[in-house]
Amino acid sequence: MSTTLNINVKHVTRIEGHGNIVVNAKDGTIEKIQWQVPEAPRFFEAMVRGRSYEDIQIIVSRICGICSISHSLVATKAVEDAMGIEVSEQTDLIRLLLHYSEQLQSHVLHIGYLAVPDFFGATSVVPLVPVATDAVKTIIRAHRVANAWSDLIGGRTTHPVTIKPGGFSAIPTAQQFKELKDNLTEVMTDLGTIAEVVFSVADKVPQFERDTEYVSLQNPDRYSFYNGDIVSSDGHTAAVSDWQNVANEYVVEQSTAKWAKWHRDSYAVGALARFNNNADQLTDDAKAIAAKFGMEKGCCNPYMNTIAQLVESVHIVQTSIQIIDQLLTKGLTVEKVKTKPKAGKGNAAIEAPRGILFHQYEFDAKGNCVAADLCIPTNQNHANIQKDFEKLVPEIMDEGEDAVRQKLEMLVRAYDPCVSCSTHMLDVKFVR
Repeated sequence: MSTTLNINVKHVTRIEGHGNIVVNAKDGTIEKIQWQVPEAPRFFEAMVRGRSYEDIQIIVSRICGICSISHSLVATKAVEDAMGIEVSEQTDLIRLLLHYSEQLQSHVLHIGYLAVPDFFGATSVVPLVPVATDAVKTIIRAHRVANAWSDLIGGRTTHPVTIKPGGFSAIPTAQQFKELKDNLTEVMTDLGTIAEVVFSVADKVPQFERDTEYVSLQNPDRYSFYNGDIVSSDGHTAAVSDWQNVANEYVVEQSTAKWAKWHRDSYAVGALARFNNNADQLTDDAKAIAAKFGMEKGCCNPYMNTIAQLVESVHIVQTSIQIIDQLLTKGLTVEKVKTKPKAGKGNAAIEAPRGILFHQYEFDAKGNCVAADLCIPTNQNHANIQKDFEKLVPEIMDEGEDAVRQKLEMLVRAYDPCVSCSTHMLDVKFVR
C-alpha cells in the first residue's frame, strides 16, 4: 500500500514544556522522523555558582513546578555528600515520605489529567467531567490529598522550604502524621477506583514493543525511589558517584536538550524502568494491580509506563502508611542540625516521578558553589522517544495520518516528559 504522511505537531499537548513531532513519508518511503525539543534553555547550573551550600536546594527546586521536591531532595543529598554530613534514620524516613507525596501528586496528575483522556478519545479531562463525573472527582480527591501531604512535610505544596542540609527546619507532629495516615488509608480506596476506570479502557493502550535498556536505582531493602545504586535491565550496575559515565550526555541538532545513552543507542528511565528492575519488591496489592493489567518484568511497551505509575501509586501509599507507623512507634525527636562548610564535591541520585535524577556540586572552603552538573530524567528519555518513533512509524503508517499522529502523541505523553526541565543548560557548538 502506498502511504504518504505529513505530520508536523507544534507543540504536543498535555505535556510539560514544548516538543514537536515531525514525520514525512512519500509513497511508502519514510523521509524524516523526528522528536524535536525547541524549548529555550534555562541556566540553573550557572545560577548556583557563588551561592552558599545552604541555598542550593531552594534555587534548584525552581527547575520544575511538578518535581520541585525531587530537585530539592537530590540537591540536599549532593550537598551532604560533598560536606560529609550524615543524617539520622528519622530524617531519611521523613524525607522519603515527602518524596512519596510528590510521586503520588505527579502520577495521579499524569494518569487522570494527561494520559487517560487519550484512552477515552477525549482531547482533555474536561469533556470527561459530565460523562464520568464520579471518576474525575476521585482523581481530584486523590490529587488533593497528595498536595496537602507535600504541604504538611515540605512547608508548601511545591518548592519546599523545610529541607536543609542535615535534616529539616521543622517536622509534623505525631497527631499530624496520624491524620495523614487516615487520609492515605482513604486514598487506597480511591486508587482502586482509578484502577478500575483505567482497566475499563485498557484495550485502548497501543500494543507496541521495542527491546529497551531500562535504567533506575536499586536498593536491596525496598523498591527504591531514594537510595541505592544505578542498575540497568541489561545487567549492569554503577555507583551513583559514577553517574556521568552512565548518562554520557551528548548534543543533537534537533534538540536544545541533551540526549543520553549507556550501553545501547538509548535507554529509558521512569516508572516502567523502576518496575522492570524492582517489581519483586512491590507490595502485594501493587503486584495485584500489575497482574490485572498483564504487566510483568521485562515489559518493553512504552505506553505501559502510565500503568506502571498506577502500580507505583498503590505501592507508595501502602509503604507510606508503614513508614508513618514506624515513626510513631519509635517516637519523633526534634533534631537540632548544625553543619559546617568545607571544600568538596558531591553526587546524588533519586528517582523523580519521571525517572532517575542526578545532581553534582563542587564547593570551595567557604561552602560556596563553584560548579554544578544536573542531569534530568527527560534528558535521558529523549533519545529513547526518538528510537521508539523510528520503530513505531513503519509498523503503523498504513493506518493513516491521523492515527499515526495520535499514537505518536500518546507515546510522548506516556513518557510523561518534563521538557522544560531537560533544557536546563546548553553549551553547543554545531559542526556542519
